Amino acid sequence: MTATKKPTSKDAIALLKADHEAVSQLFAEYERARSVPNKKALVDEICMALSVHAQIEEEIFYPAVKTALKDNVLVPEATVEHAGVKDLIAQFEGDDTDGEMYDAKVKVLSEYVKHHVKEEQDEMFPKVKSSSLDLVELGERMAARKDELLAQVA
Repeated sequence: MTATKKPTSKDAIALLKADHEAVSQLFAEYERARSVPNKKALVDEICMALSVHAQIEEEIFYPAVKTALKDNVLVPEATVEHAGVKDLIAQFEGDDTDGEMYDAKVKVLSEYVKHHVKEEQDEMFPKVKSSSLDLVELGERMAARKDELLAQVA
């Protein structure tokens, strides 16, 4: 998965889009998976990737965006969406992977994430691109923090 690759001086938006694409591919793999162990491994990877992604957004990206855009709508909404995703992720702990509720939770998580990604990419990112934010510097800070977080779970 690309979540473990270190980006080469990507700007913040490129880093986040790469994460979005990687998670989208993992959800697609889950849809094709048939074995319970494979499904469980994919969900573990999805949950880890989403958790790390949400954390770097909340710690670094969102505060910078909120300040640069003087935003009081997009960032709070995205933060609430993260809370919904985190709630679903928490439900996978100790969950029986062989059941219709497990597949349903993965489907709902996928739909939450697709909605969140669409709003970020269609609404937030264009505004961020036209702001005065140094996206390369922001991306470097986010990549470094992502590396730290991934090292903690490895």
